[in-house]
Amino acid sequence: MSAKSPGPNEHFLQVYRRKFRAWRGTRPFWAGLLTILGGVPIAYLPYGNIKLGNLTLALATTAGAGSLIIGVLLMVLGLTMWFQVHTRVFAGVAAILLALVSLVVSNFGGFLVGFLLALFGGALGVSWGEPESVPAKGRTDKEPEPATAGGPNGADGVSATDELSGTIPVDGTNGRHRAG
Repeated sequence: MSAKSPGPNEHFLQVYRRKFRAWRGTRPFWAGLLTILGGVPIAYLPYGNIKLGNLTLALATTAGAGSLIIGVLLMVLGLTMWFQVHTRVFAGVAAILLALVSLVVSNFGGFLVGFLLALFGGALGVSWGEPESVPAKGRTDKEPEPATAGGPNGADGVSATDELSGTIPVDGTNGRHRAG
């Protein structure tokens, strides 16, 4: 018997890390994370106290409930960007609007930290595009075929896409363009 196992022996953390990276690549992960992190200071700061030595500074405002609602909604929108990818544009626009409202309602948007995080998270959510599949190596449908004498590109082997002088009529107008 040998000391090595016959099958692949990957550590379970490497397997989970690889699966997480694959999951993260199919959704606006950073947009959701920034939106969630932006909701935390907006929701927490109106209820928090800061101790400076023996002095306690209470940040409570009259709009504490509004701040809590805005912060929780931003956290929910961040989770929505992760788990409902098709609603990322709506969630991004809503996150941007809530971040702007938090400037007025919640201690300048969580002292601008929550505002900026939620604003960038919403913008990333709106601008994120689904990854395109990478074509396999080799010829694709968009590439023109090589020119051959007597082939489909013409008797001289020059196709209309290869000719750059503009003297070969492509659309049957003999090089002229309509002006109207």
